[in-house]
Amino acid sequence: MQQYSSLPEQNSQVDATPTVLTTIQQLRAELWLERSLNRLQNRLNDCLVNLTSNQPPGAGEAEIFQTVVNELNSVLNNGKVAIALVEPQKTVGKVCFIPTSPPQNLPSLVLKGMVKKKKKFRLRLAEEIEIDDLQLLEQQQPPSAWQLATDLDGVIGWLIIIRTPVESDSNSFKDTCVQITSQLLTRAAQQCVTTITQFRKIQSLQQRCQQLETINQELERTNQLKNQFLANTSHEIRTPLSSITGFTHLLLAQGYDPSKERHQEYLSIIQSSSKHLLALINDILDLSKIEANQLEMQWEKVDLQTLCRNVLILVKEKAANKGLKLSLELDPNVNTLLADSLRLKQMLLNLLFNALKFTTNGTVGLQVKSNNSWIYFTVWDTGTGISKKHQAELFQPYFQIPNSVVSQNEGTGLGLVVTRKLAELHGGSVEVESELGGGSRFTIVLPLRQEEGEVEGVGEDAKGEDRSRPFQLVSINNHSTNILLVEDDSHNAQLMQVYLERLGYQVNLANNSEQMWKILDQQKPAVILLDIKLPTENGLAIVQQLREHEQYRSIPIIVQTAMAMKGDREICLAAGVNEYISKPIDLPLLGSLVAKYTKQTT
Repeated sequence: MQQYSSLPEQNSQVDATPTVLTTIQQLRAELWLERSLNRLQNRLNDCLVNLTSNQPPGAGEAEIFQTVVNELNSVLNNGKVAIALVEPQKTVGKVCFIPTSPPQNLPSLVLKGMVKKKKKFRLRLAEEIEIDDLQLLEQQQPPSAWQLATDLDGVIGWLIIIRTPVESDSNSFKDTCVQITSQLLTRAAQQCVTTITQFRKIQSLQQRCQQLETINQELERTNQLKNQFLANTSHEIRTPLSSITGFTHLLLAQGYDPSKERHQEYLSIIQSSSKHLLALINDILDLSKIEANQLEMQWEKVDLQTLCRNVLILVKEKAANKGLKLSLELDPNVNTLLADSLRLKQMLLNLLFNALKFTTNGTVGLQVKSNNSWIYFTVWDTGTGISKKHQAELFQPYFQIPNSVVSQNEGTGLGLVVTRKLAELHGGSVEVESELGGGSRFTIVLPLRQEEGEVEGVGEDAKGEDRSRPFQLVSINNHSTNILLVEDDSHNAQLMQVYLERLGYQVNLANNSEQMWKILDQQKPAVILLDIKLPTENGLAIVQQLREHEQYRSIPIIVQTAMAMKGDREICLAAGVNEYISKPIDLPLLGSLVAKYTKQTT
């Protein structure tokens, strides 16, 4: 690298008058100044390009500061340059950058002027200099310090120099030397600050670009997951729907007259497929609620003995149909648990139905035991077992284990996903142990909380009744009771009307609010069954109108609705309804609710 002398040598021979000599010296000094600043700017530009294009780990502003120090040191033979950085809210600056090859035998930095006693500083790494002293060094003539300040952060550091005295017989030469050096450091400080500012802006833009790239990747991933979800959901919904529509079409076909047994078989398939479709929808809703943090946990003190026995009652018939034994082992030391009883039952049923599905002979069992502050619910079976490969995929949505003894249309592929997420909401986890041909063990691990928390009301669905078994249409009324049914969907209206009339009720049907008010003008029903989504008016607004009307204020109102998301039940109850039942309509539950409120009004 070509080196340049700091200033013209003082013994140069120039045959000219003193005035001409002074002018030549000044021109040479100015040329040296511009050449030095251009060289520094080129080095800073190269540094900036290297940092922003391929920045090595740990590099950044430090390399810019070091470049400034090294370049200034290389062109100044009569001084040593350093940079002290200032941290926010600090009263001292610390020397962080000195030349990599510092000159030897330089004097100390001397502070004089406003203090009686002179202060001396050595520009060595980690040397601390008070901000007040740096400001005094800046005010000295000639100055020995220059601020490095940005518009955004203010003063970030100081450029400092220790000068070596220059001996000369010409006062004009000394003046030129001091003046040019000060100009060099002033403009070098500006170049340094400008480069730092540019670097920070580039860094900010690069970070923003990286953030946008990350966001784009996440959006792309989300879009892929959405497409996969829609494809899987479409497949899962169409499978049971195909059976429903196909067998329904077969039963309605003209010229086809199946036997009574075949007729019942087809109806059973339609009912089974409908339940499968409903289970899929419920699992999707549960999963979406959990992932959106919208699933409300109903914490209560759960009687584990009762809950576990009720759970086994619900799977008893399925086990008997496959010739399987059921086993229950309860730890006598654990009687209660603070949990959401409905969700705990849901988790156990998911695991038990999976165990029954993959077990052709032997036993399916439920074991409950405690260890320190944890409780373990283990569902085990003597079934086909699961390979290590498939165990890694068990908790992926829609994943179903390939198995020759199980129909691929059985199950939704979401049960284990929902179970694990529900366990996590309880502060626990789900573990699995299995091997091919050796059965499986799924364990729900929950924290054993004994303190009783706030308990909210639990609906009828949480009581453990099995309403999926066949029901008989037997009249439960000895006298006719008027029911007003407000429902715009003709099929749902026909279903509820036929069912309630078979139970002995007199049902008046209204398809909209206008018809409802006409019927109310003629008679006062014992109960109003009201759909929330009506063609011309919101059902909740109708409820408020009924509650504001003195004549109808006391009539029990049961709403039937497809609204089944978080808060829907609470919204309906707050509007003034007595009961809430979600679609598809659970007919036995509907009958029990109507019976409950007709007894209160008769």
